[in-house]
Amino acid sequence: MPESTAIIASRVGLHARPASIFAAAVGELPIEVTIAMEGEPAEDAMDASSILSLMSLGAGNGDVVVLRAEGEGADEALEALVKILETDLDAE
Repeated sequence: MPESTAIIASRVGLHARPASIFAAAVGELPIEVTIAMEGEPAEDAMDASSILSLMSLGAGNGDVVVLRAEGEGADEALEALVKILETDLDAE
């Protein structure tokens, strides 16, 4: 299963607006994507398309998260999702 790491760039972390933007992007994909804090077991990963899961993750600015995806186009999808997380969505 492909995986990528991303550093949360939004000033307030993965909450409210950034979580909503990210969840919407994941929801448009035809594959399943999970997210977890770096160092957590893969089986504890959460559904990355769920705003509630993203907000309960508690990822703050500068934290590292691990994205995992399964299915055709997973590598490309992860690359696009990492770009979203590594953009300060609060500044836009």
